[in-house]
Amino acid sequence: MSDLPNGKQNNGNYSADNIQVLEGLEAVRKRPAMYIGDVSVKGLHHLVYEVIDNSIDEALAGHCDHIQVFINEGNSITVSDNGRGIPTDWHEKEGKSALEVVMTVLHAGGKFDHDSYKVSGGLHGVGVSCVNALSTKLRAEVHRNGKIYMQEYVIGKPVTPIQEIGESDKTGTSITFLPDSSIFIVSEYNYEILSSRLRELAYLNKGIKLEITDLRETDEEGNHRHDDYYSSEGLKEFVAYLDATRLRLIEDIIHVSTEKNEVPVEIALQYNSSFSENIHSYVNNINTIEGGTHLTGFRRGLTRTLKAYADKSGMLSKLKFDISGDDFREGLTAIISVKVQEPQFEGQTKTKLGNSDISLVVDQAVSEMLANYLEENPKDARTIVQKVILAATARHAARKARELVQRKNVLSGAGLPGKLADCADRDPAVCEVYLVEGDSAGGTAKQGRDRKFQAIMPLRGKILNVEKAMLHKVFENEEIKNIYTALGVSIGTEEDSKALNLDKIRYHKVIIMTDADVDGSHITTLIMTFFFRFMKEIIENGYLYIATPPLYNVKKGKSQRYCWTEEERLAAIDELGKGKDSGLSIQRYKGLGEMNAEQLWETTMNPDQRTLRQVTIDSAAEADRIFSMLMGDEVPPRRQFIEQHAKYAKIDV
Repeated sequence: MSDLPNGKQNNGNYSADNIQVLEGLEAVRKRPAMYIGDVSVKGLHHLVYEVIDNSIDEALAGHCDHIQVFINEGNSITVSDNGRGIPTDWHEKEGKSALEVVMTVLHAGGKFDHDSYKVSGGLHGVGVSCVNALSTKLRAEVHRNGKIYMQEYVIGKPVTPIQEIGESDKTGTSITFLPDSSIFIVSEYNYEILSSRLRELAYLNKGIKLEITDLRETDEEGNHRHDDYYSSEGLKEFVAYLDATRLRLIEDIIHVSTEKNEVPVEIALQYNSSFSENIHSYVNNINTIEGGTHLTGFRRGLTRTLKAYADKSGMLSKLKFDISGDDFREGLTAIISVKVQEPQFEGQTKTKLGNSDISLVVDQAVSEMLANYLEENPKDARTIVQKVILAATARHAARKARELVQRKNVLSGAGLPGKLADCADRDPAVCEVYLVEGDSAGGTAKQGRDRKFQAIMPLRGKILNVEKAMLHKVFENEEIKNIYTALGVSIGTEEDSKALNLDKIRYHKVIIMTDADVDGSHITTLIMTFFFRFMKEIIENGYLYIATPPLYNVKKGKSQRYCWTEEERLAAIDELGKGKDSGLSIQRYKGLGEMNAEQLWETTMNPDQRTLRQVTIDSAAEADRIFSMLMGDEVPPRRQFIEQHAKYAKIDV
């Protein structure tokens, strides 16, 4: 290899000409996942959040109190607000209107000027220009200075100059965009995902009205699906909403909204009779699912303040073992929201706050709030300490059960559950385990699997409902012990004794496979509740899946079609029967046991043909509420949920 005069090296045809500098929005289209997370469901919905974040920033600055979201026919989205409207005057440096700069230049906007926005929301901060780059079409309409301005874009580029199209006595911005189907692998927006995020934003930003309307379909009365959210008390109402299906231990929701070192901090918490810890933390409206310094500060302040009070009260004097931080958080529902000017995000999904100074800020806020409350409410304080003592006693009883799980958790075959039919491969990245309902279906799955990389773990009946069980009961349960042992995971870290250690996990796909009936759905929900409460890290790493066995087999002679939906069944009848049912046999599969090993492999287990649904957490707070409501003691909220959502469900007759 010889050096060339201009510094280039003759390495085949590789030269400076081969180095691409992606300018403007080309980089976004080339590597979309870098900017919005992925090009599937999550990334598709993230586009909406980026536009909403602009409106929320206007609200945080005191200029907006009403945001509307429309899912239009054809799955385009419109987001409108009553803020000041994006400036439309000339931007000297860029040589174009300010609106065009915001729409076409990455990291452009008022949020980078602290005089315009003290704090801005959004995780990636790439803004609406990123949405523009990933949209087939985008239309921006601005009401400002008594005028209506409009500009349209195609794949991030303006197709017309900014136009004045009318007069208006209002102010605000309306953005309509259609995601580019050549980039996204899904194109249909999910109403529930967007609605849940708007509800969350309403609680996190009190005093703002957020509305969502689905224009794609109407009910029997001709009405579009619609929800609006408004919170006057913010996080207090958020905690009340999450705890609606749980039995409160104290009547009040303990709350503080303060500012420490120019960092706004809001905290709300309440104790209930459950055995789980439900703490949700937010930075600039982003759900920090991996925690961070604000969560560390909260835990430290809570533990120190409660322990000091409990020691002072003398209620711990008869305990023969130490109380840990976990004990103070059992049965606790809490929301922590901080607004940080320059947040530093870390972690696998960039949702862990790294700003070291925030830890002390939150520590001080929760300490002062709790100390005052405990002093002023001695009866509630005593109830909380009694709950802590109960948690400590149960944890002490659970230690032996947990240690038994740990001892069994070895990679050698001798330590694996007897029912587990393991696979030959030892590389977790290619191995998968099926958690199968019942021994009969388990036997069929063992015969039908590919032994090289597929393991089968039959479960006997319905596993324990962990939502209602004390900690030691969970670890004493035989089926749950077998799941821990089969997966090869260990429990407990220095910071959190319930945390999961995935260093020796044996499978990167854990697949729940149950019958396609009501019982099967119940068992799936029980297993998912267990994973959410005790193995959330499995879900967060993308390792948990649900198998989808077919509902029907339509047969005529030697031709057959497996069908997963009613629409597919009707299409198969039409195709094989040529419009007539004669000679057709239609089998409705009620259980996995009705299929032989070959059919189960062909429809549900063969990676080339199967459909696996990956379990993800779009909103940890909403998932927490739904699991509590579905699997908890309170029946009325569960009935209300079913009645409310029944009209949007597909009925299987």
